[in-house]
This record gives sequence, structure tokens and C-alpha cells, in this order.
Amino acid sequence: MGSDEENYPLTRKVQRDLWLHQHPVDCNDPSVKFLVADWERLPGFGIGAQLAGMCGLLAIAINEKRVLVTDYYNRADHDGCKGSSRSRWSCYFIPETSLECRKRAFELKDNKAAWGKGIITVKENYTSKEIWAGHVPRAWGNPWSIMQPTTEINGSLLLHHRKMDRRWWRAQAVRYLMRFLSEYTCNLMNIARHTAFGWEAAKMVLASSSQTLFEAEQESKLDIERFVWSNHKPWLPRPLLSMHVRMGDKACEMKVVGFDDYMKLAVKVRRRFPHLNRVWLSTEMQDVVDRSKSYEGWRFHYTNVTRQAGNIRMATYEASLGRETSTNYPLVNFLMATEADFFIGALGSTWCFLIDGMRNTGGKVMSGYLSVNKDRFW
Repeated sequence: MGSDEENYPLTRKVQRDLWLHQHPVDCNDPSVKFLVADWERLPGFGIGAQLAGMCGLLAIAINEKRVLVTDYYNRADHDGCKGSSRSRWSCYFIPETSLECRKRAFELKDNKAAWGKGIITVKENYTSKEIWAGHVPRAWGNPWSIMQPTTEINGSLLLHHRKMDRRWWRAQAVRYLMRFLSEYTCNLMNIARHTAFGWEAAKMVLASSSQTLFEAEQESKLDIERFVWSNHKPWLPRPLLSMHVRMGDKACEMKVVGFDDYMKLAVKVRRRFPHLNRVWLSTEMQDVVDRSKSYEGWRFHYTNVTRQAGNIRMATYEASLGRETSTNYPLVNFLMATEADFFIGALGSTWCFLIDGMRNTGGKVMSGYLSVNKDRFW
């Protein structure tokens, strides 16, 4: 997560407080109240919109002193998610609350007295406005008022906008919901890293190997190897810039620009960091991937997935991929973006908005964010 200076204000404290709120000592205590909510599944809702909606529900739970319990997650309703994790957020990330609290919440859903006393509520108890534009929790004061300006739009740092509080809260909420990966997601990330960088990593190991190193590997590992170095994250080539290029039907929600505009920002980053030449490219458009090959001096990496050839609705495109693929590859791209050294995207996209939040609560706040546009509500 990084130090306090490397994150949005109060991130470390907020994450601790959210965990304590979501894990009461005794879930069966009559004073513990619950909010049980399915993930949004209206047609046309992407993963970003689903996450934003759940961030709103977590805010309601905090404000009403309820434990949030998520239920049916349509994007996990596929054969890759096994056993009890099928159709659950826990297929991809550590659950938001304990098994004991989940069990208690579902027991109360069948208890008429609990409904009458307001001990249990569900998503349908709240209006869309309350979920999507409701009150941001004030339990921690107004930390967004002291956020360091690190976002650049049109060549200028964004000093202030009308939704600073929501930007701070969604960052905290999405960090909590995605704080630890499941084994399934870890495997997805390992495959993606191995496919993109495995050959290069293997060549580096072989180039530095010797008989002495081989013999040392056969010996029992030193304590520092087992207890210190083993905690390092998987290798990535550094520095790495992540770029999410969003076009297609997003034009109805934000100003859409061409790939060249994104690359102009990449060149701007490289002027300050001249050793930068790698880009993790996240996009649904095959044309963008094709155009990337014309940029000399850059090395592009991306997931191996069928992309859009033409301008079709995102829902249609996702349906063509199938539920498992259309969920897995965006999450891989999302998590790779949070690990990259730099990020270029479009703040008018909820997906980019949430990536920014994860980076700013994951030790990357001083890496900055170069955006080709701004959120339409600012």
C-alpha cells in the first residue's frame, strides 16, 4: 500500500477502519445490522459501473452502521468459478465480510421480525440517487480537501473539482473491495505476466546463471530468502506505463480522442523518464493494437483476446466473448494498471476513474495521472 505520503489522505487508517466495520466481533449480536446487495446487472452495465454502484452501497452501509454483504455477482457465474465462489465476488477477490456475518445476514433475510425492526435491508430499499450520488461517509472528516493535485488534463494540473469527495471515497471503497486477490485471480495474473514477460525473464535468469549459482540453489534457502525476499511481488519490466484507450460506444458519455493523443502523453512522460519504452496497452479496439505497431521505439504488451473490429456496443462485444473471458481479461488489465509505474487514461471513463483510485490508494499517488479528458460531472 505504501506510506501515508504515497496515498490519498488517511488511506491506511480508512482501510483498517473499513475492515473493522465489516468484521464485527460477534455477527450474532442483536445490535449488528446488515445490508445485503446483489451486484448490479442491468443490460449495458460494465464492471466499472458495477464497482461504482457497490462503492455507493458500501457508503450507505457505513453511514447507517450496517455490515455490507454482497450476494449474486453475474460475472462470476461461469465454470471458472468453482464451488461456493461461483456467482460470488469471492471468486475474484477476498470477501468483503466474514463467513459468519454472511451466514447471519442470510438468516435474517428470512426473518420477518428483522425486516420490521430494520435490522436487514437490501439494495431495493434505496433509490438510484442514494446509491450513485448519495452522501460520502464523513467518519474521517474531509480528507479530500487536502489531496495533492497529481492529475493533468490538457497540460494543466487539476487543482479542484466538484466531486473531490466522491473521487476520494470511491478510491477507498474500491481498494477495500479489491484489497486481496483470490487464488483464481492470482492464477490469471500469473498467466498474463508469464505470457507477456516470461520469455524475457527466463533469458535474464539464464544470462546471469553459473554453476555456482546452480549449486547454491540446491542448498537450503537462507532465512532472508524465505522470510524477506519471498514477499516481493512478481517481476515486471520497469518502468512500465499502462494505457487504457477507450473509444467505441463511450462517445455518448465522454469526449473520445484517437490513439495518437494518448501516445502524445506517453511521449511527454518519456521526456521526463527517458528510459521508459514499455506500454501495457488495454483496449477493446483492434485498430488501436494495429496502430501501436507503427510506433518505433516503444514495446507494447497486451492480453491475447479477440477485439472489436468496428464500432459496436460494448454489451454486444462482451456477449461475443462469453462471460468468463469478458470478465477475466478486463480485471487482468485493471490489476496490471495498478502495478504499472505510470498511467494514461480517460477520466471520463468509470473504469479509468477506478484504476486511478486503486493507484492512489496503492502507493502510486505521486506517479501522477495523465488524462485525455475529464469526468463529465466535474
